[in-house]
Amino acid sequence: MSVDFGDSRTGLAVCDKSEFLASPLTVVHEYNFEKCAEKTAEYAKSEKAELIVVGYPKNMNGTVGERAEKCEKFAELVTELSGIPHKMWDERCTTVSAHNYLNETNVRGKKRKNVVDAVAAVIILESYLGYRKNHPEDN
Repeated sequence: MSVDFGDSRTGLAVCDKSEFLASPLTVVHEYNFEKCAEKTAEYAKSEKAELIVVGYPKNMNGTVGERAEKCEKFAELVTELSGIPHKMWDERCTTVSAHNYLNETNVRGKKRKNVVDAVAAVIILESYLGYRKNHPEDN
């Protein structure tokens, strides 16, 4: 399962057992950090996730800023609550890519706002799965 953590909307995506197809799961609408982590942990458990891949928003120069640190804390809390390990995954430009995909499919307005974070989570998961496929020695 992958997570695109946000202060008000957190996108979740999952893949099939063969790790071939990543799909959006939902968007958690929650402003409270702890409650969002609890809801995310519940989804991870109900989806029988084996790993939670959390988007790691590094700065464009590769440094770790305040936002990335908050995502790390979120990932640690979700792991603590769910018992499922996590991996931080570079998510630079995923939201931009998600908006581009939605532009191509002509998704606009309120519907766009409701799905962009789940689409970003799919992009994070696809990126991670592609890496795993090409680097089996790291699995």
